[in-house]
Amino acid sequence: MKALFTLLKTDPNQIDILSIQQIVALCGNGKLGDNSEASHDFREYLQIAKSGNLFKYVQTCLQMPVERGFVFQDIINEFGRRLDYSVENGLYQGKINAVGFDGLWCAPDGHVIVVEVKTSDAYRINLDTIARYRDDLLSAGKIKKDSSVLIVVGREDTGDLEAQVRGSRHAWSFRIISADALAKLVILKENTELASVSKIHELLVPFEYTRLDRIIDIAFTVAKDASAAEQQEPTVETFAAAEQ
Repeated sequence: MKALFTLLKTDPNQIDILSIQQIVALCGNGKLGDNSEASHDFREYLQIAKSGNLFKYVQTCLQMPVERGFVFQDIINEFGRRLDYSVENGLYQGKINAVGFDGLWCAPDGHVIVVEVKTSDAYRINLDTIARYRDDLLSAGKIKKDSSVLIVVGREDTGDLEAQVRGSRHAWSFRIISADALAKLVILKENTELASVSKIHELLVPFEYTRLDRIIDIAFTVAKDASAAEQQEPTVETFAAAEQ
């Protein structure tokens, strides 16, 4: 039996004290790669991992190298699953004749989000390249014309990237979110009524902001559910601590 799942079966509490580096080392040959046994094991583990542990792993990815881009990408896609999207993991590294998306998230209503994951926005992102992924997927019949793009970045300070998107022709099809904010949506979803899930999905889809009714409707519905579920403001830190 595989080492990681043997440990989960015999001493599940031990998993909580392992670092993400140690978790990866217990998967396959310990080296994540496209179509590798290690990645298959790692993604299987993520689907049953405690949310608090996932949040802890994200912080590690942003603080030190640990094949961090690969790990970070897989965890972000797992966040998508926990938000009730049907998720297709993308490639870690681009290949000839393959579309280089990081993830495809399909909502229950059929809307598909092409996800691009970046540990940092320190380097300028080529928006046209990401848009080309979407165009290629559209040509291949994998997504519909009304699909959108979501860029997930590790840092919360995304001012430069936001300005880049606003000043481009992609402003009406791209959205940006930090990993921390996405984690908070996972916390919110896990602590609210099911009716709020569709509202959370709406937040990740581009929409016109001139009229504020839709934003207020989303905020009101989600806030009402959240206040009924928790008295304190949900944070990644408090959620992770509660699971320890």
